Amino acid sequence: MNETLYKRAFESFNSQGFLKLIGAQIESVEKGRAVISLKKRPELTQQSGVLHAGVLSALADTACGYAAYTVVPDGVDIFSVEFKINLLRPAAAETILAEGRVVKAGKRLIVTEADVTDKESGALITTMTATMIPVSG
Repeated sequence: MNETLYKRAFESFNSQGFLKLIGAQIESVEKGRAVISLKKRPELTQQSGVLHAGVLSALADTACGYAAYTVVPDGVDIFSVEFKINLLRPAAAETILAEGRVVKAGKRLIVTEADVTDKESGALITTMTATMIPVSG
């Protein structure tokens, strides 16, 4: 793992209040890839006791965003332009992982994908395709 890249992503990640609020953790980053984890808590679930779709969407979007963040220079931020999510099964897992990957890094847009899985079983819960835009500070 590239320590400079990890430090840059880690600092950015930890500056986000929302990610602290939901308890998301950055697990790993490398060029074109980011893995985010989240432990299930009652306040993140919906009426059936599974993780809320909004939480799954936020986690997948974050993984896509940080995957894109790894392919832009210092001083450039990443913003979501659009995403499509497929919720494949209820997220009843105690811990989930969202792995974001860069599909194509263009000059103006970066296309990414993310899979959200049950950390223990590896079962696929959610998939996302997202477009990100790099914005200079």
